[in-house]
Parts: sequence; structure tokens; C-alpha cells
Amino acid sequence: MSSTTLSHARHVLSDNPVTLLATALFIAFVLIAIAGPALVPFDPLATNSAVALRPPNGTHWFGTDALGRDIFSRVIVATRLDLGIAFAAVLLSFVIGMPLGLAAGYFGGWWERIVTRAADTVMAFPLFVLAMGIVAALGNTVGNIVLATAVINLPFYIRVARAEANVRRGAGWIEAARLAGNGPWRILAVHLFPNTLPPAMVQVSLNMGWAILNAAGLSFIGLGVRPPEPEWGILVAEGAQFIVSGQWWVSFFPGAMLMLAVFTFNLLGDALRDILDPRRRT
Repeated sequence: MSSTTLSHARHVLSDNPVTLLATALFIAFVLIAIAGPALVPFDPLATNSAVALRPPNGTHWFGTDALGRDIFSRVIVATRLDLGIAFAAVLLSFVIGMPLGLAAGYFGGWWERIVTRAADTVMAFPLFVLAMGIVAALGNTVGNIVLATAVINLPFYIRVARAEANVRRGAGWIEAARLAGNGPWRILAVHLFPNTLPPAMVQVSLNMGWAILNAAGLSFIGLGVRPPEPEWGILVAEGAQFIVSGQWWVSFFPGAMLMLAVFTFNLLGDALRDILDPRRRT
């Protein structure tokens, strides 16, 4: 990243407190995902019936679950898995969807019709139900959860890239690049792609939140990550039955962590757009 981009990023972050908060929360989540499992005070899988369903206290900050496992340790360790699933799924859909959408918008014709109809077909299904069907058919492994989440996110990138390429393919600077001897694929990669990044980054940030919710939702209904692996959706599902009897902390803390992660990525999109948009670097 160049010094100009870094300077612009500092200006964007200092100019908007909400953007700065979202960036700080994002960095915190990344650090938790990387270092959290090595820093937790208890083994997240270790059971101890003697301290089952204890409320938050000085030893167990988030309390314990029905098997006596430390909820704080389980919530922290689950961060790596949930963010890893979301990142892998969004990266896969971005890497496939952006080139397809750019080519469809730039070349048009039969290629555009095929790509857009395929995206419309996916969007015609309720996306979470489609993800459920894919995981149920292929098996509830982490790889299949990533694949299902990537499939339901794919149309968003196709549509964003296609719309941007469709609008910009007749612009003067594209014509200049073409007259300078640049081939169509070089124009797509060097000229169009960087200019589609700002709206695409907003979509990436939103999709990260949706991907986390999708993974948690699949785990909540029993089609996601399998217990006893710590995962936010599993932790909420395990604690749901205890809310009525007063053990609110079992599902509250993983649910709050899930909500905070989605909130962070929803806010982060504006920051990424402002930092990457070349028209704002003035």
C-alpha cells in the first residue's frame, strides 16, 4: 500500500468516528481470531459438572454451560472458526463473481445473458433455504458450509461488477486505453477492475456479516458445524433451552458476540469504500 493510500486512509478514519470505531472493532476481531485460542483461561472442550450452569463470576467471566464448560473460552475460540468460514466463503464468491460480472458487463451479448440468468436463478431461491439444501445434500462439513455460503453470495458480486462494467465500458478513459493498444482482458484487469472495487468492497463487508449469520444459522438448526466444536450458532442453540429457567448467560454472550461481529462488518463497508475509491483521494 502506497504512502498516498495510507495518508488517505488515516484521513478517512480520523474524519469519521463511526468509521474509526468499526475499524477498531474489526482489528480486535482479527486479533481475537488469531491469538484468542492461545490466551483463553480454560480448555473450551473441557467439561466439569461441578460448576455447571454457574452465572458470570470472577473465575468464569461469561459463566458456564450445562456441561460446566467455560463460555468465555468457547466464545473466544469460536471467533476463529466463524470469521474463517465467512472470509473463505466471501473470498471464493468474490474471486469467481467479479470476473464473471466484469466480462458480462463489458462484452455483453450471449455471455451476459448466460451469466445474468444464472445469477437470477440463484437469487430466485430463498438464500438461507438454498444454503440449507446444499449443506444437507453434501454433508455438514466446514468445507460444504463455505461452499454453500459462497454460492448464495455469488450473485451479488456478479451484479455489482456487471453494472459497473456496463456503465463504464463506453467511458472516454476506456476508449483511450483501447486505442493505446490494450486488449479487452487487460482493460478488464487493469482499468475496469480497480474502479469497481469501491462498491465491491462495500458488498464484501456486508457479505461478511451475512456469511457469519448464515454459518451461525446453519449451526443453530443442526446443519452447520457439529458439536462440541465451539461455534457461535451452536452456543446460542445450546443455551436457548435455558433462557426460560433463568440461565440467560449461556446464549446471551455468544449471541452478543455474533451481533457485534455483524454490526462491525456492516459499518466497515463505508470505510472501505472511502479508502479505496480513487475519486475521493483529493
